[in-house]
Amino acid sequence: MSLRFCVLHISALCVAASFAASPAHAQARVGEAAVVKNEVVRVMGSASSQINVGDGVLRDEIVRTGLDSAARLVMADSTNLSLGPSATIKLDRTVFNDEHTYRDIAIRLTTGAFRFVTGHSEKTAYKITTSVATIGVRGTILDILSQRGKTTVVLQEGASRVCATGGQCLELTQPGETAIITSTGGKATLQKTNNSPWTFAATCGAAAGLCTATNFADATPLPMIPPACCAGADHGKLYTSLYRIGRADRGGLARGSVATITRVGAAGVFRGML
Repeated sequence: MSLRFCVLHISALCVAASFAASPAHAQARVGEAAVVKNEVVRVMGSASSQINVGDGVLRDEIVRTGLDSAARLVMADSTNLSLGPSATIKLDRTVFNDEHTYRDIAIRLTTGAFRFVTGHSEKTAYKITTSVATIGVRGTILDILSQRGKTTVVLQEGASRVCATGGQCLELTQPGETAIITSTGGKATLQKTNNSPWTFAATCGAAAGLCTATNFADATPLPMIPPACCAGADHGKLYTSLYRIGRADRGGLARGSVATITRVGAAGVFRGML
């Protein structure tokens, strides 16, 4: 790839980002869809769009499945999150330690059935919440059913600390142990049983691979360039480093190449290693 072409290619990416209408362009990609059956959509504000296998999952967005639908999302640290029909989640917060682990990841399960398999991050980094419970994990496979006023948490592997809204907590340490949290009149109650009335296993057959845990894809996506890079009368000044340009975007660049844009006025100057 010639230096001139590389400059034009990277400058074009900056221009394209500046005209993006969706807020997703300003968000970080934190995972991708590994399994999609039927209607699986991302919701950003009042807009929604279909998610397909291989599509990125973005921070702060809502993912929703329809009737007779299912999905499995693989996060950047190889956490696997399976969703059954009519399920809704929000990726509330993700703070990276590095490219493949999180320092802090918060997932809100609004409604529906889920299976959660932890990835490579420290277990204290994970925080799962529902309308009536907060769920901590330690090397865990958890089945979670979130319903209006009720959450069921079934331990399949590892250990978990489950707390009801208001502070009452209990530990799940043996496979099959289940916490049931219910809220009535604004008061949450928490009970533990060894005879779970439900597990996600009944949902595993909804789609091929739904309950199979896999690692995050090897290709690293091209980081989004904030729209501010090309906005304003004088275009401002921006230094943006593009690390490990993704397969689809790096063309003739070698894997691990670093490209740096210095944006001054309308001109774009390329610096970096080829």
